[in-house]
Amino acid sequence: MTGALEDLVAGERVLVLVPDRTRDVDLAHLFPGLLAALGRAARVDVMVALGTHPPMGQDDVADMLGLAAGPHPPLVGIEDHDWRSPGALARLGVVSAGRLREVAGPTWHPSLGGDLVIRVNRRVVEADRVVVLGPVLPHEVAGYSGGAKYLFPGVSGPEMIDVMHWLGALSGVLATIGVARTPVRALIEEAAALLEVPVTLVGVATDEGGTVGLHVGGEGAWAACAEQAAEHHTRWLDRPYDLVISNPMPIYGELWTAGKAMYKLEPAVADGGRLVIYAPALDQVSRTHGEDIFRVGYHPLAYFLAQWDRFSHEPLAVMAHSSHVKGAGTYDASTATEVPRIDVALASALSPEDCRRLNLSYVDPRSVDLEQARRDGALVVERSGEVLYRVRN
Repeated sequence: MTGALEDLVAGERVLVLVPDRTRDVDLAHLFPGLLAALGRAARVDVMVALGTHPPMGQDDVADMLGLAAGPHPPLVGIEDHDWRSPGALARLGVVSAGRLREVAGPTWHPSLGGDLVIRVNRRVVEADRVVVLGPVLPHEVAGYSGGAKYLFPGVSGPEMIDVMHWLGALSGVLATIGVARTPVRALIEEAAALLEVPVTLVGVATDEGGTVGLHVGGEGAWAACAEQAAEHHTRWLDRPYDLVISNPMPIYGELWTAGKAMYKLEPAVADGGRLVIYAPALDQVSRTHGEDIFRVGYHPLAYFLAQWDRFSHEPLAVMAHSSHVKGAGTYDASTATEVPRIDVALASALSPEDCRRLNLSYVDPRSVDLEQARRDGALVVERSGEVLYRVRN
C-alpha cells in the first residue's frame, strides 16, 4: 500500500473516506498503515461516509481508526458527513431525466422523477485527491458496495440518496445483490464522472476471519475486490428453506442496518416460507428515519407503485428500505391485498404493537431456540449481514 500511494499524494490535500461501525472491517489496524503511506501529503482529513446513518463524533471515529490521543501529522481533521446540511454540500451537476432513463434501462419507472441534481460534500471538491478506504461486500442496492459508492451515497446530497435507493428497489434485492454490474452501480459511476477530483480506492477484501487482500487503484481495484467478495462472502445451498432464522451481527444497532440480515438471506427462503430476524437487543427502527418508517410501514414494491398518488411525497429511500425488508411480493389493487413472497418476522425488543404498525410479524425472542430450530430443519445463520446465501440453480 505504501509504495502505491506515497509518491501519488506528495504535496496534495487528501480527503480519506471511511465507513462507520456498520461495516466489519479492521480500520484500527488498516488506517494507521494508510496514514503512514500518506505521509508526504500536504494534509490529510478524514470523513465518515455515513450516507444517512447517525453521526459518530470525533472521539468515536478516532477510536474506530486506532488513533491514540495526540496529533498524527499529516492528519488534520476528522468529521462526519452531514447529508441534511445544504451548506455542507457542493453541486457537481445534473444527470438529465433522459440519461437517468438510459442508465436505469428496463428498470426505469416514472417514479424516479426528472433531472437528478448531484451534490457531494464540499470537502470532496476542496481536496486535491480523495482516497477511499473500506471493504467491498455484496450489497442489496448496488450489487456490491465499495468504490465510488463511498461518494454516492456515502457523502452525497439527499437527491442521489433517494433516487439510487429507489432504483435499487425497482430492480429488487433478488436481482441485484451479489451482481457486479447493476443499474445502481451505473448511476453511481455516472455521478462520479461529474467529479474532477481524482479518486483512489484502497479496497479491502475480507472474509469472516479478517482481511484477505488490499487492492489499490481505480475501477480495476474495485472489480478485484468484488471478485474476492463473491468468493468469500457467498454461501451456496442445495435447496431453499421454509424457515430461516437470521441473527444479525451486533454492529447493526437499528433495523435500518439490521435489515441486512434479511437481504443476505432472502434468496435462501422458499416461496411461502418465513424469515425471522432474531435480534433480542434491537429496540430501534432508525434514529434518522424511524418516524417515516412507522408512518409508511413495510410493504412489497408493488404496494407502493399501485398507490403512487398516495405515496409519491414520501422519501424514496424510506420506501426502498421498506420494500427491501419486506421482500418480493405482489399487490392486488381490486382487493387492496398485498401478498409477500415470504413472511418476515421480528424477534427483537420491539413490541408486538410496533410490529403491527410496521406490518411485520412478531415473534417473542424468548421463544427462539436456535439449536432446536436447527434440529427441526431450519437454516440458522448467526452473525448474519455480510455473507450472501444463494440456492444453486
